[in-house]
Amino acid sequence: MKVSVLASGSKGNCTYIETAQTKILIDLGTSSLYVERALKEMQVDPHDIQAILLTHTHVDHISGLRVFLKKYHPTVYLTAIMLEELQQTVVLNDYQYIESDVMIADLSIQPVKTSHDTGDSQGYVIESNNHSLVYLTDTGYLNVQNHSRLMDKELYIIESNHDVNLLMEGRYPFHIKQRILGDRGHLSNEQCAYYLSKLMGIHTKQIILIHLSEDNNTEELAYETITTMLKKHAKCAQNILISKQKERTELIEL
Repeated sequence: MKVSVLASGSKGNCTYIETAQTKILIDLGTSSLYVERALKEMQVDPHDIQAILLTHTHVDHISGLRVFLKKYHPTVYLTAIMLEELQQTVVLNDYQYIESDVMIADLSIQPVKTSHDTGDSQGYVIESNNHSLVYLTDTGYLNVQNHSRLMDKELYIIESNHDVNLLMEGRYPFHIKQRILGDRGHLSNEQCAYYLSKLMGIHTKQIILIHLSEDNNTEELAYETITTMLKKHAKCAQNILISKQKERTELIEL
């Protein structure tokens, strides 16, 4: 299984996953042209994208979807509530509900409910050929009932959105700060670090931090917070990457 975060942040999100039998995207919230270029840089033909998994329907996760679908026609996987929300802006001709576990070729995909200020949202546990990853973004917390499904995966792609002090001292209106900090908001660096310290196991090799706020976070703060917490709990990942808004990560092979 190969993975690259193509874009991540408040201006757009998209992640690429490849196996021997399939190529998929998670979200398409940046321009279709940008995604096409990023794929071609990795020698991937956009026509080979078979599916797009949606985490939710906020614009920074779907803005390029309409154009990409018109050109390349992958199947969109989403929930019934997401479909209802999406039909206001995008016409879907080929879609599948993903409200329970599904197989896409050799990919096993388990949806995991998240908590965000939209009608429905979810992350994913994705496995193929004894390799595994967790993809979690745009959530105010992780329900403890889901922790067992998220334990000891090889790769964690997880939101580390904001530093609480930067957020509270920043320019955002108070009601926006409260939204971000709430149970239907975003994970802070500290929350991300806490969950990783609980979930990581002996098979965990890699972490990719995603959806960092341009206004309320820095790469240095996110990295320091995560590494400090993991050391405190005697946890160690071989590599921690920080995703960027307009620069794809390396293509990671699990």
